[in-house]
Amino acid sequence: MLVDQVWSEEAAASAPEAENESYWLNQYLPLVKRVLGQLRYQVNTVMDADDLAQIGIMGLLEALRRYGGPPDDSFASFAFKRVRGAILDELRRHDWRPRQLRQQSHQCAQTERELMRRLGRRPTETELADALGIEMDELRRILYAGQLEEMESLQELLEHGHEPSYNDAIARLEQQRHIRALLTRLPEREQRLMSLYYQHELNMKEIALVLDLTESRVCQLHKQCLALLNREFARNGEE
Repeated sequence: MLVDQVWSEEAAASAPEAENESYWLNQYLPLVKRVLGQLRYQVNTVMDADDLAQIGIMGLLEALRRYGGPPDDSFASFAFKRVRGAILDELRRHDWRPRQLRQQSHQCAQTERELMRRLGRRPTETELADALGIEMDELRRILYAGQLEEMESLQELLEHGHEPSYNDAIARLEQQRHIRALLTRLPEREQRLMSLYYQHELNMKEIALVLDLTESRVCQLHKQCLALLNREFARNGEE
């Protein structure tokens, strides 16, 4: 994998001074692998792994240049968000979602609602896949694509296409407070899910094990949480 290749090349070179960009890139390269591990279920079906790794490395480099000083204890969290954001931005720029996939996502949501009305409960993964006439792997691909679309939308709403300057610090702080307030309105399980994903950086499969849910259900819950945030931020932007 490209990340491993870059790691080997950097490790083979002599270590420069601590302030040197190449030195810090080498130190934090495993962070790129962590981001790719978290997002692999969402994006592996739409982009090559090496391409994703290259985008992630460029995001890490951008984080190093924007941090405003040598990395400290807070840098890893800052860089993780920048690397993830770089990948989402790249997907958005290339409009990776084919029309067929968007239609499948809407059909999946509609079918699930119909099954809930008929069964009086949420359908199982198997029931939903059978109703759609698809295999389980295809169902998960559709669910993850819908989830990724919500992630991209939220990323765009939060960043407004640019990195906040120092003068935007108060606005950014207010935005963070608003996000926290919205999250407290979620049920306890959903709050824990969001914490595990965004603070503890677990992927969907790991969260499913922690919460004792199916991977597809975790994906659906995450998408619902993101949709709530998207609606709230879009509403605030119109006011």
